[in-house]
Amino acid sequence: MNEPRAEAIAVPGLMPLRRATIEKGTCHVLFAYDVGFAIDLDRSEELITAHKQRAKIKYKRRAPQSLHYSPAPLRVTQVSPQIKLAGFETSATVDAVLYDFGAVCIIYAVPVQGDLPGLLALSNELYDNQVLLDDSQRWVRELVDTIQPAVARTFLSPFVEDYVIFQIESLSDPIPPDAWLDANRELVAQILRSETQPLSEQEVSDALSCRTSYGRSDLTLIDWNAAMVFDPDAEDVRTILEFANVELLEVRYLDQKLDTSLTAAYEALSRRSRHGQALFGSFA
Repeated sequence: MNEPRAEAIAVPGLMPLRRATIEKGTCHVLFAYDVGFAIDLDRSEELITAHKQRAKIKYKRRAPQSLHYSPAPLRVTQVSPQIKLAGFETSATVDAVLYDFGAVCIIYAVPVQGDLPGLLALSNELYDNQVLLDDSQRWVRELVDTIQPAVARTFLSPFVEDYVIFQIESLSDPIPPDAWLDANRELVAQILRSETQPLSEQEVSDALSCRTSYGRSDLTLIDWNAAMVFDPDAEDVRTILEFANVELLEVRYLDQKLDTSLTAAYEALSRRSRHGQALFGSFA
């Protein structure tokens, strides 16, 4: 009796895992800006006539007490022209989240469904997307013009920190996220890295290394430029990632200010040192 060929041996359940497509999901595209020293959120709320709501985290799960914002950020929703992106399209609204420490986060929502190659095409399109960047800058400038009386020391920093959150709410087959991810790990890693070419095993493992979950039905993957969240109700996770992206912007801005100050101090000390040498040299 002949031994079966290796390629003829099927792994039970593997193909359904790979065939499972995204039934419902949303890609959230974030652009964080620093617009001033501080923002009076109560005054901003009075100045803004668009639909608005104070952003709060839903504590469906246990969350660190440090996530209780004081004051809560102000979330503003505006009607916006839709933008086409690799076969997908942004929703008809754009959100702006205002933080009291002078930061604003512009957020686009892109409804997604279908297979992972389609999501990879979207991820590639979003990488350094100039259309969204320009549109987000337009929104933040208009917003700052509206709330300027509520902003202390208004200054729109040239820095921008972007981030993408792929939220998968449901799959075409009821498959645990862990099992689905294990069957599609290479493609998921490419999506997180916005890389259309196949990645090495080392790169795949690195992209998927920050992996966490609360229960068996949810999963969150966090990488440097993007995250993927498997959860129908992921508002708390998204809010944390939004805040982390804004904090990264603040750190970059402070680092640049520190570098500028240190350079100026070094140049001032160098001038004083040269002046002192010239002064004492004249008595030699």
